[in-house]
Amino acid sequence: MNSRKKIKILVGSCVLLGYLTTPTYAADAITPEQTTYVFNTLLFLMSGAFVMWMAAGFCMLEAGLVRSKNVAMQCTKNIVVYAVAGLMYGLVGYNLMYPADNWLVSNVLGFFDIYVHNAHDAEDVAYASKASDFFYQLAFCATTASIVSGAVAERVKFASFMWFSVILTALIYPIAGSWGWGGGFLKDMGFKDFAGSTLVHSVGGWAALTGLYFVGNRYGRFTANGRSVPFRASNLPLAALGCLILWLGWLFFNGGSQLALGTLGNASDIARIFVNTNTAASTGVVGCLLLTYFRYGKIDLTMVINGALGGLVAITAEPLMPSFIVAGIIGLVASVLVVFAVELLEKLKVDDVVGALPVHLVCGIFGTLIVPVTNPDASFVTQFIGIVCVCAFTLVTTAIVWKVVSLVSGGLRPTLEEEIEGLDSAEMGMDAYPDFVRNMK
Repeated sequence: MNSRKKIKILVGSCVLLGYLTTPTYAADAITPEQTTYVFNTLLFLMSGAFVMWMAAGFCMLEAGLVRSKNVAMQCTKNIVVYAVAGLMYGLVGYNLMYPADNWLVSNVLGFFDIYVHNAHDAEDVAYASKASDFFYQLAFCATTASIVSGAVAERVKFASFMWFSVILTALIYPIAGSWGWGGGFLKDMGFKDFAGSTLVHSVGGWAALTGLYFVGNRYGRFTANGRSVPFRASNLPLAALGCLILWLGWLFFNGGSQLALGTLGNASDIARIFVNTNTAASTGVVGCLLLTYFRYGKIDLTMVINGALGGLVAITAEPLMPSFIVAGIIGLVASVLVVFAVELLEKLKVDDVVGALPVHLVCGIFGTLIVPVTNPDASFVTQFIGIVCVCAFTLVTTAIVWKVVSLVSGGLRPTLEEEIEGLDSAEMGMDAYPDFVRNMK
């Protein structure tokens, strides 16, 4: 027998042996409900991981835009605020935001309860794993606090900001979110906010606005005669990296908000959401690039970055329904709003370090207001009412929290000497760029 026949016999024997030893399954071993459960859970876990990665984007963006003497402080804030959100959202926020039938005040205030793990087996298949949903929603909660971090950077005490973040992630964000996503009165009215232009980004924007009011401007940012003094960013490549990380995470921020992956229709809708989200960011970039070039004579990288983020925020309220062209127009309009909002803040002498108000607040309001243009189930009046309700609640509650934290902690700001020296040395006891900063002092 030649070698070729031996190889054929050997291969055939292996195939036969594999067939005989492969276990067989009943046709109904995996039900359609179980398949849906698995895919929905996978969507939540995968999307949650990418949205969590947006914390790295915020960290790099803020670290790149602050001055070198405050980079370690900003990185520490972004890491710790995610950890704080994870704990407070589990202890209080999750069940407060999604109370089911457990309302203390019907459709307004949910029941305070601790998140509890639940186990499923083959006979207990629900829509998706509760743990996966919690993880996904937690990442949104942390995003809200990160928005505030960038706005008040370089002149707020670490402890003061963390105490504020505890209340924001445990109570303020979950209560506002429950009105629109947890079965509250805004949902009953027909308010539409697909992934959170208002319920996430505007909440963070309003909280940042009150923070800017109570914390004030950085020392030297505006002169006595009203002249603006620009502070140079420490590392623009880091800021650009942060933008691209956020851009990637945002695809899952919006795509995961479809909340289901168990059917062909859901899979198709998620693909459409990805494309629309990416398109709005792209036109946001191009819009800011062209506008700053023709307006200032040069391209401004920080404006280009915020143009991308502004387009992402604006499309977040309704990323499914727009066509490719309309999604592009939404991002383009957002880019214009970003540029003029930044200029307005300069005129008003408001020191927003990273442009949180133009990006998250202004574009969040714009994105929410235009939802009825593409979604026939939405109403301009209802959208406006939703924005006003979230605005009033967030402004009042965050103002109270900032004031209380200031009284309890002996003030929100470090001393003038510490601010001039840099918060890395004053509060962290280390420098992000020790050789560079030491030579600059």
